[in-house]
Amino acid sequence: MKRYVLRRLAYLLPILLGITVLSFSLLQLAGGDAVTMLAESQGTAVSEELLDARRAELGLNDPLPVQYIRWLGGILTGDLGVSYVSGKPVLDTLMSKLPATMLLAGLSVLATVAISVPLGVYAAVRANRFSDYAIRVTGFVGNALPNFFVALLLVLVFSVQLGWFPVISSRIGASGLDSLTPAGMVLPTATLALSMASKYTRQIRAAVLDELSKPYVQGARARGVGERAVLVGGVLRNCMVMIVTMLALSIGDLLGGAAIVETIFQWDGAGKLAVDAIALRDYPIIQAYVVWMAIIYVAVNLVADLLYRALDPRVRLEAGERL
Repeated sequence: MKRYVLRRLAYLLPILLGITVLSFSLLQLAGGDAVTMLAESQGTAVSEELLDARRAELGLNDPLPVQYIRWLGGILTGDLGVSYVSGKPVLDTLMSKLPATMLLAGLSVLATVAISVPLGVYAAVRANRFSDYAIRVTGFVGNALPNFFVALLLVLVFSVQLGWFPVISSRIGASGLDSLTPAGMVLPTATLALSMASKYTRQIRAAVLDELSKPYVQGARARGVGERAVLVGGVLRNCMVMIVTMLALSIGDLLGGAAIVETIFQWDGAGKLAVDAIALRDYPIIQAYVVWMAIIYVAVNLVADLLYRALDPRVRLEAGERL
């Protein structure tokens, strides 16, 4: 197992390095001057001499390779730089936003599993009947709608017309987890969960239908095993690898920050932080966010690979390991 983990890490480290190069290069190509934009956003007239002094202080006049090596060296030592806008350490700023993003991701995944697994199994058991068609059509529509449209629709119905939930998820004057209200968590969670559950339900239905057609299911039924035991003990267990794969991809996306949803509901997480940083050309924040997303995807996919080996003995057999 240890050799397998080390081998996987050896494959993934070059990917992380390549992502840092690309993110740094693309931000430089995007254009714009962070120092000038900061002065304009504050509405103050600043002389060119002061602007040049600020650029020199931030190291923006150095050659790009020098800037990249300095930035990469800082990442390896835990120093992500200082925000151009707030003047605070980037690492502290990012860490203060991550708990809120992790909370949103966790709530969304739990809601997705609670909706998609029962509906997917039920649709497979009731295949080609009215209930199956209704679930499939609903899932198709839900999967086709973008998150921002679902968010605005939920706000219109449940906040504006019915008044059940607030439009803004955060309290004024607070930050991070302290800014979130229980009622304000409902609509952002529902927005992400509805989209993911629509996709998962269709895929779980297809996987369960495939398992139900296999000989071991027919044999279990012939021996008098109950339908619930067949579904839970055999079919769902064999579908776990596919479910874990989908969850790994979704968790990576959510922990990276569902930026649009966080911005719409003013959820004070990493995604909203990145959107604000893009508007202000706060390069250290943007670069830290990109690196964070890359690390999350690599880590989640590594964990998913390890779960495959635990859930499916065939993976271990192909690697020549003992069961």
